[in-house]
Amino acid sequence: MASALERGDLEAARGRLSHLCARDPKGLESAELARATVESVAENTSDAAVAPLFWGAVAGVPGLVVYRAVNTLDAMVGYRNARYERFGWAAAKLDDVANWIPARVTGLLTVACSGSADAWRVLRRDGANHPSPNAGRCEAAFAGALGVRLGGANSYGGEVERRPEMGDGRAPEVRDVRRAVRLSKRVGLAAAGTAALVAWRLR
Repeated sequence: MASALERGDLEAARGRLSHLCARDPKGLESAELARATVESVAENTSDAAVAPLFWGAVAGVPGLVVYRAVNTLDAMVGYRNARYERFGWAAAKLDDVANWIPARVTGLLTVACSGSADAWRVLRRDGANHPSPNAGRCEAAFAGALGVRLGGANSYGGEVERRPEMGDGRAPEVRDVRRAVRLSKRVGLAAAGTAALVAWRLR
């Protein structure tokens, strides 16, 4: 995504967005694609890195496997359509429960890894404003750490959803995609070290 945006290939970038989130990429310009990517990186730092490490540390391999099954089920059918409305609702709520602690750990690790007072301030102020009880913590911390403003209007399947803004900085730019990835890597490494310590102490 970063490479496509850096060379100005919006069609390639729009095509890559579906690999990151369910947002409709049609008509999105560079700034909106960058924002969508930064938001996705923030949320997936928890979903794909911190949460599996957390559940692996406290419940071993079975905990890790069960978490990944819950998270994958939510991605596949969570709130998807009328046919799977009840099943999707249950999958999404179960995923919310499984990610409640990891998302908050992600927010705190983001603050620690960035060394930014703004990350802590924005996390505390804006983390609960997101429709998701978990994604907002990750996105708010990243917004403060990177000095950008996340949130706004998003299109999903032709329907526009307006989300509260998080952070006081400028709108994300192309260069912020790689900055977000670097921050995500630091958080992932910190989470791995923390998980190893917790697992060792629980032995």
